[in-house]
Amino acid sequence: MSKRRVVITGMGTVSPLGNSTKDTWEAAKQGKSGIGPITRFDVSQYATKIAGELKGFDAKDYLDAKELKKQASFSHYAIAASQEAWDDAKLGEASFSKSRMGTILGVGIGGITTLEKYHEILLKSGPRRVSPFLVPAMISNLGPGNVGIRFGLEGINFCITSACTSATHAIGEAYRMIANDIQDVILTGGSESAVSPIGIGGFCAMKAMTVRNDEPERASRPFDKDRDGFVLGEGSSVLCLESLESAEKRGAHIYAEVIGYGASCDAYHITAPSTDGKGAISCMSKAIEDSGLAPEQIQYVNAHGTSTPANDKTESKAIETVFGGWATKGLAVSSTKSMTGHLLGAAGAIEAVFCALSLQDSVIAPTINLENQDEECRLDYVPNAARECSIEAAMSNSFGFGGTNASVILKKAQ
Repeated sequence: MSKRRVVITGMGTVSPLGNSTKDTWEAAKQGKSGIGPITRFDVSQYATKIAGELKGFDAKDYLDAKELKKQASFSHYAIAASQEAWDDAKLGEASFSKSRMGTILGVGIGGITTLEKYHEILLKSGPRRVSPFLVPAMISNLGPGNVGIRFGLEGINFCITSACTSATHAIGEAYRMIANDIQDVILTGGSESAVSPIGIGGFCAMKAMTVRNDEPERASRPFDKDRDGFVLGEGSSVLCLESLESAEKRGAHIYAEVIGYGASCDAYHITAPSTDGKGAISCMSKAIEDSGLAPEQIQYVNAHGTSTPANDKTESKAIETVFGGWATKGLAVSSTKSMTGHLLGAAGAIEAVFCALSLQDSVIAPTINLENQDEECRLDYVPNAARECSIEAAMSNSFGFGGTNASVILKKAQ
C-alpha cells in the first residue's frame, strides 16, 4: 500500500518571543532575543539567573478557574498552542471522525512546578493538604490528555518523553501514523515549563547553562567561540498534521509537507553527545533516505544548536559528514535557540514551526550573537540577520540526554 502524503495545515505557539505563532515568527525574523532575568523566584543563590520566560501569557484566556487548578503550567501552554493550531487549521469546520483524530505531544519534564508547589505544602502542612489533582496535573501525558479532552479527540493520545528530542519524535511518529493511514489528523508538537527553582537548580548543578547573567539577550550564542552553555526556555508549539488529500479536499491552507523522519541513539553517555557524532549522522541520514531527496536538495537545517561547547562542534561536523561538499557550499544552518533559549521537550516543535514558515515565506531566521565563530564550526550559520532566499526543503534536528536523536524534513508546499 502506498503511503499517504502528510502536510501541516495549522500551527500554534506560545514562546519567549511571543504568545502566538505570528508574533513569535516576526520576532525571530527580526533577530530579537526572548531571554531576560528570571522573574518568578529569587535567583540570588543561583549561578544562572536568566531564562526565556513567557511574557504576558495568561492561561485564564484559555481555561476557566476550575480547569486551571487541575492542570500544570506545561499543560496550560499546550492548551493555548493547540487552540491556536486548531483554529488556524479550521478543524472546527471539518468533518473528520473523532476516532481518527489524535494527539501526540513531546514533554521532557512535565509538571515540575506543580510537584515543587505541593512538596512544599506537604513539608509545611502534611499530606492532608496535598491536592487530589497533584498527580494528574504533574504527569506528562496529561499534556496531550487535556488537549484530547478539550477537542473531543478519540484517536491516538500519548506523550513522548525523550528529553530534548521529545517534540521531534512526536512529530515524526504523528507523520508515520497519518502516512500509514492509522489516523487522519494529529495535533502534535511539544510543551515544557521547567523554569523553576529545581529546574534551574538541576541544570546549574550540571554546569550546563550559561552564566552570562549581565547580558541576557547575548547569552545564547550557538557556534560562537565564547559560548559557555545553554539558556533554558519554556513554551509550546503544536502543529496540525493531516493527509494531503484531506487538506486539499477541504481547501485548507498548507504550510509545508512532512517528507522525512529519522531517529537513532548514540549508545554512548547519559548527557554528552558521542564525540564522533555517529548518532546525529545516523538520524539525519535516515531522515534524508526516508524523504527520497538527495542531500543537496535540502537548503536549510535548523540545528539543535544549544550553545554548549560539546553540542555545537559535534553537530557541525556531523552535518558536514552527512551533507558532504554541499555543507560548506550551499547549505544554510541556523540555531533559533539563540533567540528562544532551549525549550527542552518543546524545542523540536517550535523549530519545526520555524522550518515550515521559512519554506512558506522564503526567509531563514538567524543565529544571533554569532560574533566570533568557532574555528571547529565551519558552516554558514546565517549570522545575526535573517536571510531572504528560496528554500525547497528544510531539516530540523533534535538531540537529547541519553543519546537520543531525531530529525524531520519538511518540503515547500506545492
